[in-house]
Amino acid sequence: MTAKIVLRGMTWDHSRGVDPMLATSAQFERDHPNVAITWEKRSLQAFADRPIAEMAAAYDLMVIDHPHVGEVAGSGQLVALDTLGRDAALARLAGQSVGASHPSYNFNGHQWGLAIDAATPVASFRPDLIDAAPTRWNEVMTLANAGKVALALIPINTLMTFFGLARNQGIPVANDPEFLMDRDAAQGVLDLLMGLSAEVDPRCLTLDPIGVLEWMGRTADAPAYCPFGYGYTNYSRSGYCRFPITFADAPGLEGNGPQGTVIGGTGIAVSSQCQHIDIAADYAFWIAGDACQTGLFFESGGQPSNAAAWEDDNANAATRNFFRNTRATLETSWLRPRYDGYMSFQELGGDILHACLRGDATPAQTLDRLDAAYRESRK
Repeated sequence: MTAKIVLRGMTWDHSRGVDPMLATSAQFERDHPNVAITWEKRSLQAFADRPIAEMAAAYDLMVIDHPHVGEVAGSGQLVALDTLGRDAALARLAGQSVGASHPSYNFNGHQWGLAIDAATPVASFRPDLIDAAPTRWNEVMTLANAGKVALALIPINTLMTFFGLARNQGIPVANDPEFLMDRDAAQGVLDLLMGLSAEVDPRCLTLDPIGVLEWMGRTADAPAYCPFGYGYTNYSRSGYCRFPITFADAPGLEGNGPQGTVIGGTGIAVSSQCQHIDIAADYAFWIAGDACQTGLFFESGGQPSNAAAWEDDNANAATRNFFRNTRATLETSWLRPRYDGYMSFQELGGDILHACLRGDATPAQTLDRLDAAYRESRK
């Protein structure tokens, strides 16, 4: 009797990150009785921070965040999926990408992961409290002045909002190795961020997007609106929370529309130390494909990256049109830097901005420190 092949996987600790992996692995085992895939989970913070090298030594399959690919490209830790003779499948996935989801895992000419989950900061609101989401910044501030706005302002989300406000205006970010962005432009972006932060509940400084959605979705007198938060379809599905959330495109400055939010989401990668690379790749390509993404992956709580699911009537009906309502934001989102060293800046940059919002640093000090941390990361 042939021994069963067991693949170990690591994902992130949220129903959106765990449930679809368990469901798809169970189906894959039914279809391939000689294979079992087990999954472990790590916190959302560890998901953003833990080096891929640590996981590649212990796991065959990894759900990863695309900014890490610059650190591992060429290191030999991940399988370059474009070297497996699956060019037609890769081309199909590239053509079905929502925004930059698929190309975000391509670096230095190779594909280091397959997008399985798409997300970018989008707007969310309580339809029992307001009729529609604002589309312009002045409308956002009117709601904020009335105490009706919440915003995720833990360090990483503060940085992503800072980037998004810059890119919405077309301000170049991280193009010059000496300066994160033009100083006058950066000051204007920081002014916008500080102005909004001053009008929201101070608890926002301790909340990530999940915390904001939990607050809005489970508390009767919660804020009615959030302008930027990585979307979670879970909160728009019936029965998930007391007050289902409706999602919408992010607001823009002036007439700029939702463009420039910082694309996130997740991808599936294969460790180069995996003893059964072809089998692991079979699973990865299957769960990234349109049939699984539209069917089992979505039905088990996943948030697909494949355009077929975003256009699917059933997926939209089950999520109060989450996908159609936020598609423009995804399609015009910004792919953040992925150079080797960027992750160290991301960690420091969020802390630097957070200190400013807390009142522990002046705007001038903040911008000086951001540039210094950025220059160091480019070394």
